[in-house]
Amino acid sequence: MGLSSRQLFNAFIAISLLSLFADIVYEGARSIGGAYLNVLAAPAIAAGILYVGELLSNVMRLVGGIAAHRSTSGKMFWSPIILGYGMNALIPFLALAGRWELALAIFFLERLGKGLRGPPRDVILAEVTEKMGRGKGFGLHELVDQIGAVTGPALASAMIAARGSPEGYRMAFWIMWIPLILSLAMLAAAVIMYPVPRAVVAREQGARRPLGRRFWAFLAGSIMLMMGLIYWQVIGYYAKDLANRGLIADVEIPVLYLVAMAVDAAVAVPIGLLYDKIGLRAQVIAPLAAIIIPPAAFLILGRIGLYIAAVFWGLTAGATETIMRAVVADIAPPESRSLAYGIYSFGIGLGGLAGAIIPAVLYDLGLITPIIAMCTAFELAAIIIFITIPRIAVSQRF
Repeated sequence: MGLSSRQLFNAFIAISLLSLFADIVYEGARSIGGAYLNVLAAPAIAAGILYVGELLSNVMRLVGGIAAHRSTSGKMFWSPIILGYGMNALIPFLALAGRWELALAIFFLERLGKGLRGPPRDVILAEVTEKMGRGKGFGLHELVDQIGAVTGPALASAMIAARGSPEGYRMAFWIMWIPLILSLAMLAAAVIMYPVPRAVVAREQGARRPLGRRFWAFLAGSIMLMMGLIYWQVIGYYAKDLANRGLIADVEIPVLYLVAMAVDAAVAVPIGLLYDKIGLRAQVIAPLAAIIIPPAAFLILGRIGLYIAAVFWGLTAGATETIMRAVVADIAPPESRSLAYGIYSFGIGLGGLAGAIIPAVLYDLGLITPIIAMCTAFELAAIIIFITIPRIAVSQRF
C-alpha cells in the first residue's frame, strides 16, 4: 500500500478507539449478563448456555476468516468487520427483554457479530503494528480495548447503584447507545485510513503458503487453556447467588468484572513486551493464572475469593488476548492470517465450551471439587504443550 509509519499509526489509533467504544457496549453487558439472567428467573444452566453464544461467535470467526481469506478487494475484506460491529446495536435492547429466553437470543446475536469481525480486524492490526513490534502493538491495542472493558462495567455498576435491582440492570443496557454511536464513527474513520489491507494485495499476487506444525501445536495448547478457564458468566451467576445470601452486594457484581478488565488492561503492554523479548515461552502465563481461578472463587467464600478470582481471570484474559493473537500473526504467512485467526478462534471456541457448560452443570449439582479438578487438569495440559512448542519444527516457520 505504500503507507507511511504515521499513516499506519493513525489507522492503529482509529481501530483501537473503535475497540474501546465497542468494548464499553458489549463488556458492560457481559459484566451483568449472568446476573441479569438470574434477575429474569433463569436457571443456572442458562448462564452456562450463554457460552453457546461464544461458540457461535467462534463459528462466525471461522466464517469471517474464510471470507476475508477469499476477499479480492478492500470493500469485501471490510464488509464482515462493518457488519460485525453494526450488530452491537442489539445490546441496548436487552433493556426491553422481559424473558430470559429473549435475553439469551440477543446475547447470541451480538456474539455472532463479534465473531464475524474478529479475524479480518486482527489481520489489519497485525499489518499496522508490524513496524512497532507485534507484541507491543497488540499489547497497546489490548490496553486501549480494556479501558473500554473497564468503563462498560463501571457504567453498569453506576446504573445499578443509582436505580437498584431490577431497574438498574435495564438502565445499564439502555445507556450503551452513547458508546455505540462513537464506535461506529471510529469504524468509518478506520475504513477511510486503511481501505486496502496488505493481505488482499498478497492474494492478488498469488502468494500461497500452508499453516505449519507449530500453528497446530499452538492451537492444541490454546484449546486446553480454554477448556480449563471457567466462563465468567458462570462466576457471575454464582456471585448473584452469594448476593442473594447477603455475602456481597448486587452492585459489586459488575465491579468484579471491572476488576478483571482493569487487570487485563494493566498487564497487556508488559506482557506484549515480554513476548517481543522471549517469544513463545511467554504464553505459559495464561494457564498458570487460570489454575488459580476456581479454588479462589469457590473455596474462599464471599467477596475476597471472588475478587482474587477476578484478578487472575483478568491476568489470564490479558495474556491470552495479547500473546495469542501476536503468536498467530507471527507463525502464519501474511496471505493466510485471516484463515489462521478463523481456525484458531473456532478451535478455542470449542474448547471454551467445556469451561462453560460443565462447570455450570456441576454447580447446579453442588459438585464444586470436580470443577476445580477439571480446570486444573486442562491447564496443566496446556502448560506442557506450550513449553514444548518452541522445540517442535523450529526450523519450519510455516
